[in-house]
Amino acid sequence: MPYEWIDPPPGGPKAELHLWPYRSLPKKGFVTFFGITFTLVAIPLLAVLGSPILWGILPFIAVVLGGAWWGLQRSYNDGAILEELRLWEDRITLDRHNPRGPHQFWEANPHWIRINDYPKEGPVEHYLTLQGGPREVEIGAFLTVEERLVLQRELLDRLRAVR
Repeated sequence: MPYEWIDPPPGGPKAELHLWPYRSLPKKGFVTFFGITFTLVAIPLLAVLGSPILWGILPFIAVVLGGAWWGLQRSYNDGAILEELRLWEDRITLDRHNPRGPHQFWEANPHWIRINDYPKEGPVEHYLTLQGGPREVEIGAFLTVEERLVLQRELLDRLRAVR
């Protein structure tokens, strides 16, 4: 699962959770993809080596390879989201590190926290939010439906243990 409960250090929070988006293409797969793509593009170019046709085709190939490189790098950067939830007896915090946006921080008293599940009303199915005080924040919107349901049960268990 693209989240894990961290064993907190002594004197630290009672529970700590890190969440991140799933990566379907790891860095090794990225290198393999470009190696194969470059090879498949280079093989037909061997037929036109030394002719003026090569210079007519080469800019288009460079644009295609550059566009694929840029698109995959953009996808990696967009997936660099990290959510860190920390739970103490007297407070709960949620830090969200966004790849291109501002850092977001939320804090509340765990005794007044509600975990809301919006089965159909949110931007995704079973949209999970934490509500404490006047503000409601999302958590794990990038997880799958099944992962959000498991996360909801785990969060409820951790909150009960602290209360």
